[in-house]
Amino acid sequence: MSGGEVAGILVAVFWAILVSFIALVLVRLAQTLRAATRLVDDISEQAVPLLADASATVRSANTQLARVDSITADVQEVTANASALSSTVSSAFGGPLVKVAAFGYGVRRAMGRKTEPEPRSTVFVGRAVDKKLPSARLGGRRTRGKG
Repeated sequence: MSGGEVAGILVAVFWAILVSFIALVLVRLAQTLRAATRLVDDISEQAVPLLADASATVRSANTQLARVDSITADVQEVTANASALSSTVSSAFGGPLVKVAAFGYGVRRAMGRKTEPEPRSTVFVGRAVDKKLPSARLGGRRTRGKG
């Protein structure tokens, strides 16, 4: 065998190995593409019902929000009516009731008043002190060192 024949055999073996390797890669790629296709089909089968459910949920939430909006408007109207009623009652009965209460207080004070008023006392840290103490002890101004 000559050198050219050996080189030809080596090239043929190399090409056979290369073609086998490429064929193996193509087979694996075909399997991967089939698995990806199945995965996309499964996801599509599951996604369509999920999207339908999500759409129904959004419609239901929109309906509930419309109800809440109408309830909020009704509550706002009731609050305004209660405020107006409170203002009306306060203006109608508040003034006369305050006057009656002040009159009753005055009558009680007049009936309970004695001939001689009680002396007022001041409280210093938990004890009562009569007004007969010097002004310095009652908190008046003191002069120190100026006699």
